Amino acid sequence: MKKNLFIDGKWIEPKYYTELYSPYDERMIAEIPAATPDEVESAIDSAYQATSIMRKMPSHQRATILENLTHLLEERKEEAARIIAMEAAKPINTAKVEVERTIQTYKFAAEEAKRIYGETLPMDAAPGGEGRVAYTVQEPLGVVAAITPFNFPMNLVAHKVGPAIAAGNTVVLKPAAQTPLSAYFLAELCKEAGVPDGGLNVVTGSGSVIGDILVKDERIQKISFTGSHAVGLQIRNKADLKKVTLELGSNAAVIIDENVNVEKIIPRCVSGAFAFQGQVCISLQRIYVHEKNYERFVKEFVEATKKLKLGAPLDPETDISALISPKDVERTLDWIEEAKRSGAEVVAGGISEGNVLQPTILIDVDPSAKVSCQEVFAPIVVINRVQSVEEAINAVNDSRYGLQAGIYTENIHTALNASSELHVGGVIINDIPTYRVDHMPYGGVKESGVGREGIKYAMEEMMEMKLVVINKNK
Repeated sequence: MKKNLFIDGKWIEPKYYTELYSPYDERMIAEIPAATPDEVESAIDSAYQATSIMRKMPSHQRATILENLTHLLEERKEEAARIIAMEAAKPINTAKVEVERTIQTYKFAAEEAKRIYGETLPMDAAPGGEGRVAYTVQEPLGVVAAITPFNFPMNLVAHKVGPAIAAGNTVVLKPAAQTPLSAYFLAELCKEAGVPDGGLNVVTGSGSVIGDILVKDERIQKISFTGSHAVGLQIRNKADLKKVTLELGSNAAVIIDENVNVEKIIPRCVSGAFAFQGQVCISLQRIYVHEKNYERFVKEFVEATKKLKLGAPLDPETDISALISPKDVERTLDWIEEAKRSGAEVVAGGISEGNVLQPTILIDVDPSAKVSCQEVFAPIVVINRVQSVEEAINAVNDSRYGLQAGIYTENIHTALNASSELHVGGVIINDIPTYRVDHMPYGGVKESGVGREGIKYAMEEMMEMKLVVINKNK
């Protein structure tokens, strides 16, 4: 399979290609364009030239395009899921869930395209405002650069492309190096759905080369990035006055209060820790259990984890498949060994089978160990004993990150106190921090990033307000 660049509504043969390999069995699955700086410039120019078309397009037409896209994706959702499973090693059933969420995301974008409101201002509230009428309108920024990660190669792309189109912008999309096939599949559907030529452009290749061009080009007015903190910091430092949304990950935690029915929540916690091999920004990485429930929780959590099936991503029985790269397998094994040297005990997993890391549970972990204080992005979870919810809240907050956190409790006062005291972008009460639906505001504090996604909230950051004042006195 050989893919071409998608620029100005056309499939453009690139100057160079690179080979794409399966994370699971390391076989070659495609030849992918490695865009040159000139090819990236062409994509930006195409998007810039199309801004006048998208800006003038009525909102109902943008909504119709997005509705068309949802119908096309619905018709080809089995194919879409197979693409995700093949390029990302995401278990096929998990990939199918991602596609269903992607459809919902574009549906939300279609709906929000019709809800771009301004407001009127009472000008006579201030001296000198008599006889004047004022109102605001929201206008698209222009060109949005979307730089996306491998872990949700369709839905996280949708969270950037959907609101950009809904707001009347054009897009240059740079997908993750390991998951370009999803982006080219989207380009095919967008063209069929009626996105104007230049409305969406897809370029693949070196992240440092392409990203640097996108961030510095003056024709691009907005950068929406999901990825590592190190790259996000570079983007923010180079973006000058561009609007920037950065979603930079976490080491998400959940608190289990003493009055909680442990048996009832175990399946949910296991899913939160190990779905897609833990390669989820809000994957459950740290669990703080009240000492009254600790022994039972660990025992039942280990038993449930050992029932997970490891295997090929296209096998419908598979729960856990390969990490995205052999380097990530090596890194996570090193982190486990570091934790063990500091006194941690591995009560499940801790070893790899090829590129598949067994789901791993650690107890008695030093808070300074990488598996606890950094983003592990692997099927590893740390279970901690605490004497109180207050102790757990302090432990959750003792982190560089603050994306989402969860708490299970039967006490409404405890729940409300936690919602106030947890320093994160979202507090999920009586569920895991991995919970997300696609229209809610999503984003973090501290090193988890800046800005919010969720269609309505992403659109607000992809538009700018204009004030209009009319003098009726003249």
